[in-house]
Amino acid sequence: MNIATLDKLRSMRLFGMYTAFEGLVKTANLKEYSHDELMAHLVEAEWNDRHNRKLARLITYARFRYQARIDLIDFNHPRGLDKGLIQRLATGDFINKAQNVIIVGPTGVGKSFIASALGYQACMLGLKTFYASSYKLFSNLKQAKADGSYQKTLKRIEKQQLLILDDFGLKPMDANARMALMEIIEDRHQKYATMITTQLPVKHWHEVIGESTIADAILDRLVHSAHKIILSGESMRKKLKK
Repeated sequence: MNIATLDKLRSMRLFGMYTAFEGLVKTANLKEYSHDELMAHLVEAEWNDRHNRKLARLITYARFRYQARIDLIDFNHPRGLDKGLIQRLATGDFINKAQNVIIVGPTGVGKSFIASALGYQACMLGLKTFYASSYKLFSNLKQAKADGSYQKTLKRIEKQQLLILDDFGLKPMDANARMALMEIIEDRHQKYATMITTQLPVKHWHEVIGESTIADAILDRLVHSAHKIILSGESMRKKLKK
């Protein structure tokens, strides 16, 4: 009977229940449970299994640059990092409120690591997250226009509860990238959260975006009410080498 039950659980893809029930059968602990306790144990095992697989899917889909977590962020390195702000952002409240985050600082101070850690935390909260290099994303969107998948790609980006654009502003934007950024920000405005890491102070973004009217529209939707993390100091990569 137990073998038949296990076969049915597996065929119904109830893998959490299958593993828990199989463990009880193998250890001969099945009789120690009342009917109610057994049901509660199996349901809890199934819920945990599905929850863990969902988190694994979210993390895999996000494609983070670093395997980072909040507890791995170095708050001792002198770079002007506000631990209280990071802890508040880690609650995910800014995502639920569709607020933005801008992380500014010179190369090597840990902007991408912090963004990856906050993105990982968003996944752990069950929130859809996508991490992308800005340059690669806009290059891919340009290719998507050529093969007819542009609108589908934009729609997929729009639905992410947290979008992380890494290394924004490394190069001036051409017309295609500028319009793609405008569409992304417009689609997400007041609906979903966007996080941007950049070496470029916000006051210089007009120069990189180009075309002042579009730049004004992007900045108005993205910057003015955003949480800002301004970093400074020596490169952490140099510190690690030392």
